[in-house]
Amino acid sequence: MLTDTHTHLYSDAFDEDRAEMMQRAFDKGVKRFFIPAIDSGYTEAMYALEKEFPTTVFLMMGLHPTSVKENYEEELAHVAEQFKKRNFYAVGEIGIDLYWDKSTLKIQKIAFKKQIQLAKKYKLPIVIHCRDAFDEIFEVLETEKSDDLFGIFHCFTGTFEQAQRAISFNMKLGIGGVVTFKNGKIDTFLNQIPLKHIVLETDSPYLAPVPHRGKRNESSYLGLVCKKLSEIYYVSEEEIARVTTKNSKEVFGI
Repeated sequence: MLTDTHTHLYSDAFDEDRAEMMQRAFDKGVKRFFIPAIDSGYTEAMYALEKEFPTTVFLMMGLHPTSVKENYEEELAHVAEQFKKRNFYAVGEIGIDLYWDKSTLKIQKIAFKKQIQLAKKYKLPIVIHCRDAFDEIFEVLETEKSDDLFGIFHCFTGTFEQAQRAISFNMKLGIGGVVTFKNGKIDTFLNQIPLKHIVLETDSPYLAPVPHRGKRNESSYLGLVCKKLSEIYYVSEEEIARVTTKNSKEVFGI
């Protein structure tokens, strides 16, 4: 059994063939799908997805850093309101993204910190989005470091030193299609990171693994990530699947 710890299955990229795409994933042994939020504009689509696949789809709630704009307080209030209404499995995806917009760094930090505190309130993991912002992410995590801070560093693409630092904050490393890229770099040191710190993800419809790079990603491609990790760690694909699914259960509690 494989677990996709990060996949945007509600994306309109799947509107034409969502049922078929899900069946392909089931057929490839992907049985658990953890769904990150972006902003209030996607909430209803997430709930509809969960209703369609109630035994395999598990929702997070949070405000994505690229959606942190002038109305971020209103968006954070929406997140808080959803938590009062029902249960989620993580606060995510949250974090800092300086690739698209550096001008919002100050409010991105505020939103990130407030959502970490929300996760602690509900005793939930966080799922971190980090793009061009490792130093800024670590700065916020340092202020919130505690036994009840834990989660996943989604789409980890940093250095060995950054991986070790992320792990020091009780974070698993989310490994996806980038590990199959020739210039992905993480494959050069990943086997120095014990497998107990790794979970698998696709981030579909983004970041499709080789040989689908540049095309729409989907959860059925998780097996290609698993295969690459089996080559890196010199263990069977079955062992990669077993350990990473176990790790995902430790994070999400299910």
